[in-house]
Amino acid sequence: MQVQTQVGPIATSASIAPGTVVAMRSGNLGDTIMSELHGRFYEQTYRANVYSGGLTLTSISNATFTSGTGGSGTLATAATGTPIIGIWNPLASTINAVVLQATLGVTLTALTATGAGNFLWYVYTGNGAISTGTAPVNRKTLTASGSQCKNLSGLALTGLTNTGILLGASALNGGPIYNVSEIATAAGFHTLASSYTENFDGAIVIPPGGILALYATTTPVALSAVSTLMWEEVPI
Repeated sequence: MQVQTQVGPIATSASIAPGTVVAMRSGNLGDTIMSELHGRFYEQTYRANVYSGGLTLTSISNATFTSGTGGSGTLATAATGTPIIGIWNPLASTINAVVLQATLGVTLTALTATGAGNFLWYVYTGNGAISTGTAPVNRKTLTASGSQCKNLSGLALTGLTNTGILLGASALNGGPIYNVSEIATAAGFHTLASSYTENFDGAIVIPPGGILALYATTTPVALSAVSTLMWEEVPI
């Protein structure tokens, strides 16, 4: 099979319209050009399919942010669980939420602090009655509109109909990961971890009715967190 290509870029002053048939591009030696013109999230972001939600700086020094309350507890306690990062894809949704990336930063707010331990991801299915949640931001339009999902970061899972299942440990971290109390002084502050990013690149798909939530493993003291979750909405 012979494939005809064009040497060099296609001369155009604007983006090529979808559905247009163009020649494959090659270099001056007949080599096929594999483009890295844009970042890996650009295509779907440009098509307005990528959204994000998160948590502004908020104290997580409460048992509701831990896995014992929000993850593996009874239904009564799980419904009061507060994800540090959370997303709900409503049961009536017509899309799958394909998780791309998560970010977490933790700040110590006092000289005496207790770490949050490691962080865990929990998932829930079949939920159609969650009454909380905020509108995610579209990464192209920069407006909080267009998404079929709800951001649950920092919000109780009111209306939850089942308990969570442990998906696995998170690569996210921040602050002291140990779960013991440490007292610092003005001359000897805690050693702080930087903010962390966890790349999923589509390895988690949240179907209609599904929830993804991040919890600490122990109740921290004097810790606040910021977080972001980014996902693509793909028609089913």
